[in-house]
Amino acid sequence: MASNLLKNIIKLDTRVSVSQNVCLPIRCLSTASPRVKDKTGKNIVFVDGVRTPFLLSGTDYAPLMPHQLAKEALIGLMRKTNVPREVVDYIVYGTVIQEVKTSNIGREAALAAGFPHSVPAHTVTMACISSNQGITTGIGLIAAGAYDVIVAGGVEFMSDVPIRHSRKMRSLLLRANKAKTPLDKLKLLSTFRPNFLLPELPAVAEFSSGETMGFSADRLAASFKVSREEQDQYAVRSHTMAKEAQDKGYLTDIVPFRLPNSSKVIEKDNGIRVSPMDKLAKLKAAFVKPHGTVTAANSSFLTDGASACLIMTEEKAKQLGLKPKLYLRDFTYVAQDPIDQLLLGPTYATPKVLEKAGLSVKDIDVWEVHEAFAGQILANLKAMDSDWFAQKYMNRQSKVGVPDLSKWNNWGGSLSIGHPFAATGVRLTVHTANRLVREDGQFGLIAACAAGGQGVGMIVERHPDATAL
Repeated sequence: MASNLLKNIIKLDTRVSVSQNVCLPIRCLSTASPRVKDKTGKNIVFVDGVRTPFLLSGTDYAPLMPHQLAKEALIGLMRKTNVPREVVDYIVYGTVIQEVKTSNIGREAALAAGFPHSVPAHTVTMACISSNQGITTGIGLIAAGAYDVIVAGGVEFMSDVPIRHSRKMRSLLLRANKAKTPLDKLKLLSTFRPNFLLPELPAVAEFSSGETMGFSADRLAASFKVSREEQDQYAVRSHTMAKEAQDKGYLTDIVPFRLPNSSKVIEKDNGIRVSPMDKLAKLKAAFVKPHGTVTAANSSFLTDGASACLIMTEEKAKQLGLKPKLYLRDFTYVAQDPIDQLLLGPTYATPKVLEKAGLSVKDIDVWEVHEAFAGQILANLKAMDSDWFAQKYMNRQSKVGVPDLSKWNNWGGSLSIGHPFAATGVRLTVHTANRLVREDGQFGLIAACAAGGQGVGMIVERHPDATAL
């Protein structure tokens, strides 16, 4: 079963399976699905989402600050939806690697984007699922009756990350700031040692284990017997599908970004590269050297980018004359062992969110699953196809089930489009929405792993008024 699964997923096939249960020219949809209950009583909808182009860190965005990217995403969202800023009640924005000058980046970006001073904003962080957390926090605020209109999103800026002095040096500087006399300062200076100057560099690593995520991915791939060739084939699949979606004009969530003090306008993602297998095979292991299977080509790359989306009650959307893309039906967060099961969030989240919504794997028309590493994706697919894994680790009698891989990440994913940590959740959601329209589907499932052994699963349903633009 698993071998057939891998054979299917590595095919560079862009054909889409369409359910037979359709009403031409589009599937029959209703505002009150008989199969999925609205638990909030408010039919909360995802109106639309946008993002800046996702760029490799160290490229065109390098001279900027993260709040500038977030600002452009917020402005782009308001322009695309034609919703006045004054209508927004609250902003929830995500980030992972924080710029210390703008610690509440949601507020700073909102002010820079021209939102009224009276619109509150707060910043969330949940690693790679931070903007998912922004969306679901917004759902909670609306469901509680606190607000009607929420903007959620996220930004990541890996071109310029905070680098700290060592703890010893920080302590010395803080004490020096309190020293009152020249003698006190001289005494402190006498305690200085050259090794105090060694900086603390940020790393994509687990605090609890000290292990880098790439090392964890390599170990996970080995545990599930995912070969180097399979990982490279999956990476080629992701880049090929992303390039086709880009060429066909499907990535309508992108808002062009005009670089400040420049005439240059960035209009597309710059990390999409379709390379031949023989070129990928020449790359050396990136983490477990020399025999590891995770390389730079089959891993997501450090990316700069921002995203934003608009959610509200369906009633409010109608009042504003908007055409939502999705109903936000259900969600769940999961957490596992951050060492051995760090990247298995989709496997754990998928059955939980399906059961909450009363759906099965076969009911899902569009899958959008975060690709941290090709090995991580393939390991999750093998875990979902394993009765043994389900019984031993998930307290389930049988396996989760194999998704229809003709409906899986058909426009590429984080491996090819890029992965600005806190911005990816909105990208997954709007791609799900637009694919549901183009592929004539009803239900979508969004899933992602995150640092700390956590993960998310979300069920969305296409709105009858949805368009892919």
